[in-house]
Amino acid sequence: MIVVTGGSGFIGSALIWRLNQLGRTDIIVVDHFGENEKYKNLIPLKFIDVFDREYFGGMVHDGFFKNNKIETVYHLGACSSTTMQDFNYLLHNNYEYSKFLCGNAVENNIRFIYASSAATYGDGSKGYLDDESKLETLRPLNGYGYSKHLFDLWIKNNGFIGKVAGIKYFNVYGPNEYHKKDMRSVVNKCFEQIKETGKSRLFKSTAKGMGDGEQKRDFIYVKDAVDMTIFFGENKTVNGIYNVGTGTANSFNSLVKPIFPALGLVENIEYFDMPDVLKNKYQNFTQADISKIRKAGYSKNITSINDAVTDYISNYLDKEFAHLN
Repeated sequence: MIVVTGGSGFIGSALIWRLNQLGRTDIIVVDHFGENEKYKNLIPLKFIDVFDREYFGGMVHDGFFKNNKIETVYHLGACSSTTMQDFNYLLHNNYEYSKFLCGNAVENNIRFIYASSAATYGDGSKGYLDDESKLETLRPLNGYGYSKHLFDLWIKNNGFIGKVAGIKYFNVYGPNEYHKKDMRSVVNKCFEQIKETGKSRLFKSTAKGMGDGEQKRDFIYVKDAVDMTIFFGENKTVNGIYNVGTGTANSFNSLVKPIFPALGLVENIEYFDMPDVLKNKYQNFTQADISKIRKAGYSKNITSINDAVTDYISNYLDKEFAHLN
């Protein structure tokens, strides 16, 4: 069996969708649902059971991993809000729970793959190379990034680097992110803006010499992100911490522009001031170095930003039931 934590979330549900396509339905979903509608991501998917996060933790404590044939744990569950101020919650949810699952998985010879984040790189001044020897030099800009960084360091300092796979996801976008509210991708938010007003809104630049909307990120389509994730499940000897991105930085302007022709509309982008709370924590540039995963054997082509945004708009966002199925 396969366990997917965060299984009703954005990347988790997309991962299950792809696993289903590959013929795997022997999947256990673990999540914390709360008062939102992310459960809807599960409706089209096939799996054998679903458990609340804390209840599942009790099951693992009582020997679930030891007493069942678990092949792989994809640990994607976490609080991913970059504006979360309650670090006690992040410490418990993103760090302590991860240590608990990892220790139990490794003890029972279960493949453990976990989600880290590009947020661990901070302002990028130390580069974006997924080199475990450089972990201590990174300086995350927010509590979420730091909670992920803490777990990366724990993995390294406790001898798990050669036993598990950690994934530093860059800016993932695509179907099944609808429940994420303010943490939805710019594509999702701008689609709604354009449908309602005929125009999209992007932050003005706060960086000298950088034009409005020209802040750049490594935007990766969720379908590519889950293919890269499954690569680690299929190649159990590929261990360590890896970037998952496209290897190319694209501007927010480039990300938003394909939405207009996909909807048959004329391009109309408006720029507005960035909130003060974000100005000192904002990443103006990210770009994954993906040479490491390429050298490890991942050879699939990565969808271009234009094709990915067009697919997302035409086949999902502009449909009545837009979930992966």
